[in-house]
Amino acid sequence: MTDSPPALLVHKGETVHRRFTPFVSDFSYRVFMIELDIDRLDEAARQCRLFGVNGPGLFSFRETDHGSGVRGDMRRWAESQLAEAGIDASSLRLKLITFPRHLFYKFAPISVWLAETVEGTPQGVIYEVRNTFGERHIYVAATGSDWHRHAAEKVFHVSPFFDVSGTYEFSLQRTDARLKLGVSTVSDGRVKHMASLSTTASPASNPGLLRTAVGMPASTLGVTVAIHWEALKLWLKGVSYYNRPDKVEPSISVAAPSQRSAEEKRT
Repeated sequence: MTDSPPALLVHKGETVHRRFTPFVSDFSYRVFMIELDIDRLDEAARQCRLFGVNGPGLFSFRETDHGSGVRGDMRRWAESQLAEAGIDASSLRLKLITFPRHLFYKFAPISVWLAETVEGTPQGVIYEVRNTFGERHIYVAATGSDWHRHAAEKVFHVSPFFDVSGTYEFSLQRTDARLKLGVSTVSDGRVKHMASLSTTASPASNPGLLRTAVGMPASTLGVTVAIHWEALKLWLKGVSYYNRPDKVEPSISVAAPSQRSAEEKRT
């Protein structure tokens, strides 16, 4: 794959969450995300009149919502994070898959930065994870293929109904049109929680964005509502509540290849 895909893609799909302790509980909801080539933001802005970059739009994207929070600094920031995992991203394409702003509102529990060769071969990934307290932690990993497993110690307080312990097991699969991400929280050899994201990508268009606005009117706000609604149900069921610990430093973790077997990959 040598031809550049459109600067702006839309991802539609579903996220599923399942906890296994102290009882089995799960929920799912539809998601709408965008994928941007961070070196072609001007092209993305021109691709659709209903989409704005660093400005207003039915859906929009602001550079200051990500990375260092400084406009014009996205590539430098991403390269510095990937360097922590031994990746020289100076000649790589950098893509960002995240939740857009919708009518000025945005909350992105996870944003996925992909580093690829010009042929489209993945080389690395950055997970930009945020909680509802306004905090952020970065997990970064070298990949080198379109399907990869990697793991990192859990050090970030995401849910008040889980303590900060155990290991995150990441499973990432990316093709031209599909993204599949699984994150399992493992502690003492047991899976405590699993979250998955599965989306299909297509070029963004004005009619498509308008259909999304009509068919998923709370596409971004709905993520926040769903998180708090599920938290309320867990609290009412008496699940233990863990207070937010002090902020973790440093704010980046390097994930190593997982020990999962090659046979598991084929399943």
